[in-house]
Amino acid sequence: MNSPHIPVLLKEVLDVFKDLDQGDFLDCTLGYAGHSSAILKAHPKINLFACDKDIEALNFSKKILSNFPNKITFKHIGFKDILKEIPLLNLKGILADIGVSSLQLDKNDRGFSLQSDFLDMRMNQNQKLSAKDIVNLYSQEELERIFREYGDLGNLSRSLAHKIVQSRNIREILSAKELSNIIGTAKFQGRRVSVALLVFQALRIEVNNELDELKKLLVEIEKARLKDCKFAIISFHSLEDRLIKNTFKKWEKDCICDDKAIKCECGKNHSLGKILSKKAISASKEEVRYNSRSSCAKMRIFYFR
Repeated sequence: MNSPHIPVLLKEVLDVFKDLDQGDFLDCTLGYAGHSSAILKAHPKINLFACDKDIEALNFSKKILSNFPNKITFKHIGFKDILKEIPLLNLKGILADIGVSSLQLDKNDRGFSLQSDFLDMRMNQNQKLSAKDIVNLYSQEELERIFREYGDLGNLSRSLAHKIVQSRNIREILSAKELSNIIGTAKFQGRRVSVALLVFQALRIEVNNELDELKKLLVEIEKARLKDCKFAIISFHSLEDRLIKNTFKKWEKDCICDDKAIKCECGKNHSLGKILSKKAISASKEEVRYNSRSSCAKMRIFYFR
């Protein structure tokens, strides 16, 4: 049984963990098991901890990974909480791909796609808040905020929010398709990406509280004080990538004294490890040709000494 999802940066991920001989590996965002399946095939001695808050994806991946009996522990949980649920002593590798899977995007009933007949976007379908709630219940000011912050839509955010409020005052907006028609298909500032796609991105981030979840994951990893462990994280949004980049820089610093301090008084021994990717790793032109969704992917790697 093959995964219906094309994992991004697969060759690069396998290269990051090529020296992984044994021990435990954590896939924070199992999805449809594209990365984990390849890692287990390449490193049959490791044990895998795999988590996802999407129960549909988790159940599907259990079937995909059924050829690896007694090697995997599955957890139906969000990645911000996973480190509290697993042993850390022998953890040698961590992967987090914090994008949406192709299957989630393509499935009509999940409401992620611009042409979906639904307006949902929940990764965890047990939670109450959905994109339909946000579109129909958030104030114009709140909609403007998320379009500006999470969609990078700048001054266009206000007119988009106003347009949505005007439309829902006539009748409730019930589908992604309706919302796409309200927003229109125009490209944003000459880029290949449409305004509608950026609005949907902003809604998805708000629905799933994605930035806060990422912040909490990074905090938990820092608190874990891991040893001899590589951490690779793939993001698809500039806000996420900036947060990861700045966190890695903080983790690498030996000195944590105030920049205005005349001399170091902290002991200069606070580094948790080393950044292994001075620049974010992006998809090759070849990969983008066969998987256009990889074009925004950026991977950064940190090694905990």
